[in-house]
Amino acid sequence: MRVSDEIARGRRKATHAPAVDTDAEVRSGSRMLERPLRVLAKARCWQWLRLASGGAKDDGSEGERGPARVRLPKELTRALRGFDLPPPPYADEVRVPETRSAKAGPRRRSSYFRFRGKRMSGVGEPAWLLAFVCGAVFLLSVLPLIHLGWAGLKGLEGGEAASVLLEAATFAALRNTLVAAAGGMVISLVVGALFAFVVALTDIRGKLALSFAFMLPMMIPPQVTALAWVEMSGPSSPLLKTLGLAPPLGSPQPLYSLAGIALLLGMQHAPLVFLAIKAGLATHPRDGVEAARLSGASPWRVFRDIVLPLACPALIAGGAIAFISGIGNFGIPAILGIPASIETLPTLIFAKFASFGSSTFGEIAVLSTIIASISAGGLLLQQRALKGRDYRLIGLTGARAAFTLGRLRIAVETLLWGTLALVLVAPLLALVASSLVPAYGVPLTLHTVSLQAYGEVLFRQTVTLTALKNSVFLASAAAVGLLVIALPAGYLLAARRGRVANLLAILIEIPYALPGIVLAVAFILAFAAPLPVIGVSIYGTIWIILAAYLSSFFAVSLKPVMSAFLQMDPSLEEAARLAGAGFLRRMRDVLLPLVAPAAGASVILVFLIAANELTVSALLWSAGTQTLGVAIFNLDDSGSSNLASALSVLVVAVVIGLMATLEVLAKYLPEGVLPWRN
Repeated sequence: MRVSDEIARGRRKATHAPAVDTDAEVRSGSRMLERPLRVLAKARCWQWLRLASGGAKDDGSEGERGPARVRLPKELTRALRGFDLPPPPYADEVRVPETRSAKAGPRRRSSYFRFRGKRMSGVGEPAWLLAFVCGAVFLLSVLPLIHLGWAGLKGLEGGEAASVLLEAATFAALRNTLVAAAGGMVISLVVGALFAFVVALTDIRGKLALSFAFMLPMMIPPQVTALAWVEMSGPSSPLLKTLGLAPPLGSPQPLYSLAGIALLLGMQHAPLVFLAIKAGLATHPRDGVEAARLSGASPWRVFRDIVLPLACPALIAGGAIAFISGIGNFGIPAILGIPASIETLPTLIFAKFASFGSSTFGEIAVLSTIIASISAGGLLLQQRALKGRDYRLIGLTGARAAFTLGRLRIAVETLLWGTLALVLVAPLLALVASSLVPAYGVPLTLHTVSLQAYGEVLFRQTVTLTALKNSVFLASAAAVGLLVIALPAGYLLAARRGRVANLLAILIEIPYALPGIVLAVAFILAFAAPLPVIGVSIYGTIWIILAAYLSSFFAVSLKPVMSAFLQMDPSLEEAARLAGAGFLRRMRDVLLPLVAPAAGASVILVFLIAANELTVSALLWSAGTQTLGVAIFNLDDSGSSNLASALSVLVVAVVIGLMATLEVLAKYLPEGVLPWRN
């Protein structure tokens, strides 16, 4: 009985015993293992123990029947009695040498590098991918910029080209450029911020349609925008004459002024501000707004104290983008400024290039360097203005409207749609009216309406037909060619992280951020001489325009593709890799079907922008290589405004059709690809 009572009491004590100190157990176990481990350390030098563990002899020979079984010494047996030795660690069969002879050293090193090579290929990036992307970026971005910078330095050193800095025309063009760009930036901020705040923060109806319509001015070529506004205003406007609102004959055209240039620059670049602010507001949490409203703050107080401070970075970024775009714009100052003898830096470069001389290349390189310096200064001012503005946004983002308009909703919707009708619909109607009359200044009536201008530009004008063929070829080749480059580049930038990937991304963005006139000068300087090795010059041919398009629109093509790669589940490609598929096989069977919608959007976006481009091709075109933008500018400059209007109407119709196609395909595209859906 006493023995059973002791056992029961022992069980109760074990049940209610405190938790065992794990560290103490480990320390005691380590002390108990000291002697066996010490004995094992001595035993490592024994040749017969290495044979017992499956090793090889020192002379490199191996037993034919495997390792011999050798009994352990008594001292080691007594020390290890009661202990369970852990299993041996896993050894990679490739990394562990089979022998310890002198011949085994090189074999072990070669096996190690083979292992490293397989591991790197397991990531899915072949060795040629980085070289291919770096080569494309060097040819399309780095090489032209190096030639531009070198020509600018040589022009300043020579003195002959540097004299352009002291000319009165240069100072006047610089002043006009800064004034027009600054005025356009203010207008863009007012209009773009109004639409962005209302669309992102209120409960108005038809937000998608409003955003789609507001983005049209950015997609329409600037020379078409300027031509449409000229046809809408002035004493000779066919639309105003038809409505009986035209000013008397002899009245000046109000748009042929610095204020008119600033107004149209503001309308053209207001969508850029709209996109920047709308994207910034989409990431702001609504918790602070709801808390302020619950505490009794008025809507104006909430907007002033909470929404506006948080939107300041987006406002500054949008203003900087609008300013830089205004600095390099050529189409609007060319249509409105040249008739009024108002020169900006882009039009001054165009005039210098038209009157070609011995120092022309040096002069346009110096002027292009000024434009690039102003653009870089605008970006630096933006960064300085954003310095110290560090916001920690915590809360639910992407919530529904923060402000309910109530009875004011109809009035606000009327204001927005009325503004769009004034800045978009009315100029386009004036453009259509001008294309349907036989000559500029004739009112549109049932007796004067005619489709003669459309038949002329489509079937009889050789110049317009050549320009149409060239634009379609250049836009298609640029879209498809950039897709071939953007697919591996997007895969590489999405898979890699580090300085190399960041540097490649910056170099890809630089040509798109530079003014088009500067990029055109860079390509002239880079490819004016014959190409090395083959000795053929592409200057004066259509291929230099294509090369400039590839450089300028690389970033446009890359964005949708890279967004698709970033949103893709990496386990899909990993499964294909483990199944033995190589990079090209994975790209064909796994990756391309998944990124196909984004690739299609990339092709359409590049085609849409390249088909209407003017700024880059204005300096690169020659006889037989005109584009649609150049043809519209030349027709208007020669006085054939009805033909220029008809060609512009066709261009606008193509733009709207392609944008509508993208909208239909929106559900198959990654987020962020379509700008009006951000």
